Amino acid sequence: MTYVLYAAAALAEIAGCFSVWAWWRLEKSPLWLLPGFASLLAFAWLLAMVDTNAAGRAYAAYGGIYIVASLAWLWLVEGVRPDRWDLAGATLCMAGATIILFAPRGA
Repeated sequence: MTYVLYAAAALAEIAGCFSVWAWWRLEKSPLWLLPGFASLLAFAWLLAMVDTNAAGRAYAAYGGIYIVASLAWLWLVEGVRPDRWDLAGATLCMAGATIILFAPRGA
């Protein structure tokens, strides 16, 4: 369930940030900001639902998932295919996120 929450949070964050990008950089209507802000609120709520005892750990692990989701956005929405360096970096980040999330810790 953790990865599902992270994936949903990443989609919400990227969509929210893209709405600002579209308004600012692509000269879209300011109305793009309304769903964008709602999406960013959903992002924060979803990330807070991750089952962990430390917010910083949840945020750190989220970074890896965010990178993978950003590269998926790059490909699926922007039409730019990630290269081997993007994929290698994303693989390293996911390994790090998994270690942070699921490492055995003493009480």
